[in-house]
Amino acid sequence: MGESRRGPLKSAVPSNVVSPVRRCSRTACGRPAVATLTYVYADSTAVLGPLATYAEPHCYDLCAEHSERLTAPRGWEVVRLSDGTTPTRPSGDDLEALANAVREAARPQERAAEAGGGKPGGPGGRGADPMEVGRRGHLRVLRSPEN
Repeated sequence: MGESRRGPLKSAVPSNVVSPVRRCSRTACGRPAVATLTYVYADSTAVLGPLATYAEPHCYDLCAEHSERLTAPRGWEVVRLSDGTTPTRPSGDDLEALANAVREAARPQERAAEAGGGKPGGPGGRGADPMEVGRRGHLRVLRSPEN
């Protein structure tokens, strides 16, 4: 009763084709997957993040090499989500903000003269904070509470 024309039925069929390790979705690449790629067509965005918990039919698993070399179609944006295990390098925006802060700090006399000119939010202006001594961009210098 538990037999067919081909022989007895088995509950599990061992196979060399199927592996418990998820592999890269790229053609002819058999390396282990480390990241998952998802396309958000409505936003023209490709999102590359850590390997998903389980395989989804609308997502693509990529190996380390293919995830690093990923490019999106013209007009699309690539969003790379870090998994928190590798330190992130500063972006161009981070470096530009740091350079601007250094430039502003190099001009203390100019900024002190501007701050005393009665600008709103500055010393002497509307909404002035009695603890505020000076400003540099969005940063404020505050007087010590003891003084």
